Amino acid sequence: MNSYSFENLEVYKSARQYRVKIYKLTHQLPEYEKYNLTLQMRKAALSITNNIAEGHGRYHWQENIQFIRQSRGSLQEIIDDLNTCLDEKYAAEDLLNNLKIEGYNLLKQLNSYMKYLKGRKEAETRQMIA
Repeated sequence: MNSYSFENLEVYKSARQYRVKIYKLTHQLPEYEKYNLTLQMRKAALSITNNIAEGHGRYHWQENIQFIRQSRGSLQEIIDDLNTCLDEKYAAEDLLNNLKIEGYNLLKQLNSYMKYLKGRKEAETRQMIA
């Protein structure tokens, strides 16, 4: 694996593990949610990792930051979907609350990664001016 691959990013690894857990949860949802909540949650979970990967592949700080923002939005969608699962009692409350906690921890990682990218962008800009 390339040492500069998005697959080496800790935030990507965490998001990938989170996606697996969300997919596993969707197998527990009622059949009548197959084309609604299940599909939405799977798309949002996939969007998190897809956007990290796509942003990394852009090789431009500002574009990468924008894709991380999209990942954050998808993660927030999942947290809202978990609230729906709680409201409808689609899974054990402990499981859903733990997934929410993990989601907020992933959000912190995404924010940290974005802060790192902004810092790199600013350092590159200062270097170009000097």
